[in-house]
Amino acid sequence: MNTANLQLQGLLLAVASVNSALVRKGLLDADEIDRALRKAEASLTGEDRLVDHLSPASRDAICFPIRLLQAANSRQGEDGVPGCSDLARMVGQTKDYYNDQM
Repeated sequence: MNTANLQLQGLLLAVASVNSALVRKGLLDADEIDRALRKAEASLTGEDRLVDHLSPASRDAICFPIRLLQAANSRQGEDGVPGCSDLARMVGQTKDYYNDQM
């Protein structure tokens, strides 16, 4: 695997762990984190669509980190954050299709 991918995995898991700590400490709740992540994704895929010129695969690549953090946020528990491969699988299973993919 490309070392940049490994670095990205480490960064995403670190951010997911920080998000989990924020929830455990009561500084934010899971819904607030989810809203922030959805807002970030909407800025990419919403009506303004900053990514319209990209292929669907490139759009998915840009949105993947946000979606992985959403999956981690919704599945956090006492044991911490699920592993990166589990989270990536969850993202793939819940992926929406773009209108131009049909």
